[in-house]
Amino acid sequence: MSFNTFGHVFRFTTWGESHGPAIGAVVDGCPPGLNLSETDIQPFLDARRPGQSRFTTQRQEPDQVRILSGVFEGKTTGTPISLMIDNVDQRSKDYSEVAAAYRPGHADYAYDAKYGLRDYRGGGRSSARETASRVAAGAVARLVIPEVTITAWVEAIGGDAIDPAKFDAGEIGNNQFFCPDADAAKRWEKLVDDARKAGSSLGAVIACEATGVPAGWGAPLYAKLDAELAHACMGINAVKGVEIGDGFGAAALTGEANADPMRPGNDGPVFLANHAGGIAGGISTGQPVTLRVAFKPTSSILTPVETITRDGEATDIRTKGRHDPCVGIRGAPVVEAMVAVVLADQKLLHRAQIG
Repeated sequence: MSFNTFGHVFRFTTWGESHGPAIGAVVDGCPPGLNLSETDIQPFLDARRPGQSRFTTQRQEPDQVRILSGVFEGKTTGTPISLMIDNVDQRSKDYSEVAAAYRPGHADYAYDAKYGLRDYRGGGRSSARETASRVAAGAVARLVIPEVTITAWVEAIGGDAIDPAKFDAGEIGNNQFFCPDADAAKRWEKLVDDARKAGSSLGAVIACEATGVPAGWGAPLYAKLDAELAHACMGINAVKGVEIGDGFGAAALTGEANADPMRPGNDGPVFLANHAGGIAGGISTGQPVTLRVAFKPTSSILTPVETITRDGEATDIRTKGRHDPCVGIRGAPVVEAMVAVVLADQKLLHRAQIG
């Protein structure tokens, strides 16, 4: 059985490979009557699009989305919404060495071990190219949750983090790093340039906040909102860790330090802290939902790395072609999309159970 679908009521299935003719998504469970056109989706794809600066892969993909079904006279019909994005700038010849040997850290060996064959052209389904489909689906999900605002930013690259005291949300769209700290963005220019010139790569941490989430979304135990968010973000290519709220930092706190004290308010409780990331017992509290996502360094690098061939012989490999020196830079729009899908799904699940 293959698992290419995510979600319960609001769900999407992605399809296509990095170097195939196209990629896309089929969104199912979207309520009818919502205004939807390509212009509602395109800005989010443009934010994730490659080739926009020297700090990302130079693959030139316009990522123009087409809606093939599920919309009539500008409104969703309640039927499956098919979205397609053409691949126009593939260079499969760059992967001749990858066809014969495995890239350490990449999915090459694991895919071969599972399926007995693999699409070595850019990694096929294991390529970060697949995340464009998620971003398109996430744009549709946002229409289901107009009360929610989702913002993601890069918090650290290569271990160099932003200064929280210099956080400025207005800066996120003013630089190529989705960075809210102008000074950190300047430092990262050299950091990423140096890694690229050295034929290496860097990891990154993406932080995300969703405001406007009402209390009550989620479910106890096996459909916890935080578990769904972790599931969604861990499924993004290159992600190796997810924290909700204080995450691992909570393990170093005392009970009283980790508590989120409450006082009476005009519209429910007023919280004095948000260590839990807006989720308690798997259910949203009405506070901002916060999470952090760790992206590993890109596995396709020019620096030679020890590996083996498909025949089991020792060799070294260096990956030619166009690759992100820090794949996490373009991770912010992808994290936003997956958070949007989870919240749209949980809103519809809540409505189905509670009315």
